[in-house]
Amino acid sequence: MARIAVIEDEVTIADAVAARLRTEGFEVDVAHDGPSGVALVERTQPDLVVLDVMLPGFDGIEVCRRIQQSRAVPVVMLTARSDETDVLVGLGVGADDYVTKPFSSRELVARIHAVLRRTSQAPAGAGEVRLGDVVVDPARRRVYRAGAEVHLTATEFDLLTHLAGRAGTVFTREQLLTAVWGYASGFGARSVDSHVAALRRKLGAAIVRTVHGVGYAVEAP
Repeated sequence: MARIAVIEDEVTIADAVAARLRTEGFEVDVAHDGPSGVALVERTQPDLVVLDVMLPGFDGIEVCRRIQQSRAVPVVMLTARSDETDVLVGLGVGADDYVTKPFSSRELVARIHAVLRRTSQAPAGAGEVRLGDVVVDPARRRVYRAGAEVHLTATEFDLLTHLAGRAGTVFTREQLLTAVWGYASGFGARSVDSHVAALRRKLGAAIVRTVHGVGYAVEAP
């Protein structure tokens, strides 16, 4: 049974999210501000964190940054802001996915299940993939750039390995949503774009090629 920490300052939303997750079989703990959220994660060591961006004390971006320092924990962020910069900042400090308010509980649960599936995957027997100075180790779920390990979220890692597994093939956003996120819907197209931008920021601008009007590809070395 997976344990989830919900960090949300709006009590009505926090209670509704916690109630729905408990009906899905999760153990749920709740905090309502940044400092207590960090303390909750350190104390309970959850399998995933549902994290609001706008929090008292300090915001969700800072919470995400702090909880990722000691342990890479999957994070689904809740944001009332649709600005691309806010999303990229959240992804850059370790969030795996985001849901924009107002959201349906069904959508949130689907995102949580998808992130937990990706986090638990550990493919055996897969060989290393080299993309210039970037080395991808699928079996150990690790990525190195110029010999130094780079921290990728579960979603970033799976997006990179999916593209690299068929280097030179151009994937549409819809294909990537189905293969990596586990769902096919137009509302997730920005998630693909945001995660590609995060990969480029961490691994270099040339790691993923944009094919305008089609999608994305990783070039064969």
